[in-house]
Amino acid sequence: MRVILERSNLLKSLNHVHRVVERRNTIPILSNVLLSAAKSTLEMKATDLDLEVTEATPASVEQAGATTVPAHLLYDIVRKLPEGAEVMLRTDEDGNAMSVVSGRSSFRLQCLPQSDFPELSAGSFSHIFRIAAPDLKGLIDKTQFAISTEETRYYLNGIYLHAVEAEGALKLRSVATDGHRLARAEIEAPAGSEGMPGIIIPRKTVSELQKLVDDPDLAVTTELSDTKIRFTIGAVVLTSKLIDGTFPDYQRVIPTGNDKALIIDRDSFARAVDRVSTVSSERGRAVKLSIASGQVTLAVNNPDSGSATEEVAADYSADPLEIGFNAKYLLDVAAQLSGDQARFMLADAGSPTLIQDTADDHALYVLMPMRV
Repeated sequence: MRVILERSNLLKSLNHVHRVVERRNTIPILSNVLLSAAKSTLEMKATDLDLEVTEATPASVEQAGATTVPAHLLYDIVRKLPEGAEVMLRTDEDGNAMSVVSGRSSFRLQCLPQSDFPELSAGSFSHIFRIAAPDLKGLIDKTQFAISTEETRYYLNGIYLHAVEAEGALKLRSVATDGHRLARAEIEAPAGSEGMPGIIIPRKTVSELQKLVDDPDLAVTTELSDTKIRFTIGAVVLTSKLIDGTFPDYQRVIPTGNDKALIIDRDSFARAVDRVSTVSSERGRAVKLSIASGQVTLAVNNPDSGSATEEVAADYSADPLEIGFNAKYLLDVAAQLSGDQARFMLADAGSPTLIQDTADDHALYVLMPMRV
C-alpha cells in the first residue's frame, strides 16, 4: 500500500475513528485502525466489537492495499505534524510495518494483518429513515444526561428510542432514566420509522453520535434492526450493537396529577442552586426548596462545613411546600431548558416532580425528591 493525502483530511477522519478504540485491550488487533486504500480514497475503520466507525477520505492512491496500525499512536503522530503538510503512508513489502512520512519526519509503525481485523457484520436492517442532524442532536442532548451508569441495571445504560402515537400523530421519542430522574424528548416521526422496534442505544454509541451530528445541514440516514443500528452521517458510518434488554414502562413514572405550578427564571434559579450547593457534601448534595407565594428559598445544611440560603423570586400561588432535590440533578435539567423560565409541576414533598421547558413542548423531565 502506498498512499498520499493531506494531513487535515487524515486527521479529521482519524479523530472520528480512533475514539472508538479503547486505550487498554486484551486483544491486540482491537487497538488498531484498519486502513484500506483503493481508487482515490483511504477508508479507516475501528471497532471495540460493540461499536464500529468507518470513514473514507480523499487520497492519492499510488498502490492499493490494506493494513492495520495502532490507532492512538497514528492519531498522535498525525496530530503533531505541521498544518498543511502532506502525509505518505507506505507499507513494507512483507506487510509487517508501515512508514508514515511527512517532510523531514519519518515514523515506522508495527502492523497486524488485515485478515485479523474483526467485522461487525451488520446483517439486514428492517427499518430505514432519514432524520435532520439538529433533530437527532436534540433527541440525544435533551436526554443523554439521565442515562444510568449503574452496570447492574444494564437496560438503563442507554437511550430508549421508539415510535409512539401521541396527540393524534406519530412521534419519534427518546427517553433516559437512572431511577432518580427521567428525561424525555420527541420529534415528528420521520417517514420510514413507522412500526420500528423500541431500541436501547448504548451510552458509548450515544456519546460518539453526539460528536458527529454537529453540522446543522446534514441529514442522518438511520438503519435499524432488533439487534443493531447504523447511522450514516456524511462520510462517517457508525454501526452499533443495541442493548439486549427491556426498557421499563417509563409512562408510569411521569406524574399526571401534579397541580401546584411553580414558574421561575431558569438562569437565576440555576445560579442560586449552584451557589448554595457549594457547602453541600459530595455524597448528599441535597438542596431544600421552601416554596411560598412569590418566592423560593433555597437552603443547604452540611453539619461538617456550614449552611447556605438564598431567595429567588418566583410565580407560585398554591399552598406552601418544602421539598428537597439533588443539586446536581437540578442543574443538569436547567442546562437542557431552552426557555428563559422553568415550570415545576409539584404534588407534595414525597412525590415525583415534573419539570417543563416553557419554550419547548417536546421535552419534559421528572425528578424524584430527596429527604432533607
